[in-house]
Amino acid sequence: MELLENFKAIEVETPVDKIIRQIRELIISGYLNPGDRLPSERKLSEKLGVGRTYIRDAIKKLEFVGILNTLPQSGVVVNGVDIAAMEGLFSNIMKIEKPDFFSLVESRVMMEKFAIQQAAIRRTDEDIVAIQEALDKYNARVEKGLPAENEDFIFHLRIAEASHNSVIKTMMLIILPDIMKIYITEKVCSAERKVKRVEEHNAILQAIKDGDGDEAVKHMLDHLHDVVEFSKEK
Repeated sequence: MELLENFKAIEVETPVDKIIRQIRELIISGYLNPGDRLPSERKLSEKLGVGRTYIRDAIKKLEFVGILNTLPQSGVVVNGVDIAAMEGLFSNIMKIEKPDFFSLVESRVMMEKFAIQQAAIRRTDEDIVAIQEALDKYNARVEKGLPAENEDFIFHLRIAEASHNSVIKTMMLIILPDIMKIYITEKVCSAERKVKRVEEHNAILQAIKDGDGDEAVKHMLDHLHDVVEFSKEK
């Protein structure tokens, strides 16, 4: 038994892991330097033999931790990151590739509670406009019977931005895409549920406008109740 403890489980890398690892090696070896631009998604997809979705996911994850940055008219470029610090960032982002769904949702609930409470206190007029615009886009999709997971994601992201806490925003950017993928795959949101979300979103936004943090948290927890229960069954 003591010998067995020395063995480690074999971790199978996903395509996203492998893309991140290649970018890491190119930066460490000096082939990619701060300010250098990555090839386009299409060219990377053709070269690596994987779908563009994998390329996009890898780039997003590296953007979230500040290793890459997308600039208008310039594409995706490498940020000026210290090599020692970058090693830690790469290690962390590889480790969070496949958390269990309940842990993702549980972490999301904690962050959403903090984000919305602070948003109710710190939000600016510009934040209210951005949240309202995100809500309007979600409502328009629901009214047409179209998928609205991405619009839901943006609505919650705008609330995180209104908290004016950059760490919360970054963490939300890391975990929400993975949660949304499971939403879509498992068809968590029925047509009826999407309509109910419209009412919940409106209540959330009103509480933020009123500057009532406690009421905002209450509405957010009600809003997330179904997904929390669903995650317990996974």
